[in-house]
Amino acid sequence: MSVNGSEVTVRVPATSANLGAGFDSLGLALSLYDEVSARFADETTVAIEGEGSGTLPRDGSHLIVSSMWTAWREWGEPVRPVALRCVNVIPQARGLGSSSAAIVAGVVLASALSGRSTPNTESLRLAAAIEGHPDNVAPCLLGGFTIAWSNGDAWAVRVPTADGVVPVVYVPDLRGLTAHARAALPGRVLHTDAAFNLARSALMVHAMSSDPDLLFEATDDRLHQQYRASTMPRSVEAVATLRSRDIPAAISGAGPSVLAFTDAPPLLDGFTAHTVSVANGAALI
Repeated sequence: MSVNGSEVTVRVPATSANLGAGFDSLGLALSLYDEVSARFADETTVAIEGEGSGTLPRDGSHLIVSSMWTAWREWGEPVRPVALRCVNVIPQARGLGSSSAAIVAGVVLASALSGRSTPNTESLRLAAAIEGHPDNVAPCLLGGFTIAWSNGDAWAVRVPTADGVVPVVYVPDLRGLTAHARAALPGRVLHTDAAFNLARSALMVHAMSSDPDLLFEATDDRLHQQYRASTMPRSVEAVATLRSRDIPAAISGAGPSVLAFTDAPPLLDGFTAHTVSVANGAALI
C-alpha cells in the first residue's frame, strides 16, 4: 500500500462493547474517529491533537507505536522508528475503545508501511493478542456490529444492522479504568444469571439485525453491570434512568460511558450525549 518514505493515514472508529448482555463478545463500531498518520523517520516522535494531547506519551511507549513494533516483530519485519501524527476524537478511558482503536491503528499502519497485504483474520488475531480480548478490536477493524470469540486465536463475524438502530453515547467527565472495572467482577456467577444473559445476547443479535423494537429487552444484563456499580455509580444510575423511560441502555464496555438506542435522547446531568451512527471499520485514507 505504501512506498518507503511515504506517509500513510488510517481512520479508526470508537467502539462500544458488551451491549448489555454480550459480555466480552458483542461490539459495535461508532462514528467517532481518530485519524493517525505515520511515516518512517530517523527517530520516533508523536504529535497529538485533541483527546489525550496533554497526557499520552510522545515516544515509543505510545500504544500505537508499540503496536506497530509488535506487529513488525511478529511478521519478521525490521523494527524502525516512526513519526506519528494523531488527531484524536475518541474519548479516552471512557469505555469507547480508545485503546483498541490505537492498537488497530498500529497494526494497520505497520502493515501499510511495510507494504504488506495483511488479511483481516491475521490483523484481528494480532490486535486481540495485544489488547487481551477481541470484543473492541473486532468492530474497530471490521466495522458495524460484531460477534467475537476466542479458541486460542481471536475470531469475529460482522452482522448487518437493521434500519432504525440509532446509537447514542452518554460521555461523563469522569474517566474510568478497565482494570478497575474487571477487578470488581466475581469469580463465579449464578447459573440462572448465565442463562439470563445467554438468552439476551442471542436476542441482541436478532434485535440489531432484524427487529430494533427488541433492543430494550436485549440490552438487559446480570453478569457485569451490577458488580461494577460501586466503581461508576453515576453511570449505573444513568442506565437506570434511561431504562425507566423505556430507552434501551447499558454501560459502554467497561464504562463509565453509557450506550443507548434512541432517536430522542434526553439530557442527563453530568453527561454529554452524542448521537452517532453505526460505523465502518479501520480504513487507510
